[in-house]
Amino acid sequence: MGPRYGTKIRKLAFEVERKLGQRYKCPSCGAIKVKRVGTSIWQCRRCGVKFAGAAYSPSAAATTLIKEKPAGEERG
Repeated sequence: MGPRYGTKIRKLAFEVERKLGQRYKCPSCGAIKVKRVGTSIWQCRRCGVKFAGAAYSPSAAATTLIKEKPAGEERG
């Protein structure tokens, strides 16, 4: 982004990109391996738990765990 967009907008965009690239602490296992999968969807790379949070960071107030069955299990 060049100078035509302005300093304020470039700083805001930089902060959003920094938050998206960060790793966060997993609410389930406590490892610092949580990355963003999609908009408001976060996944732990260690235990595999997916959860919904805020759009740019998994804030504790908006966190909801999503229960998933492992790929090998069938419905019974």
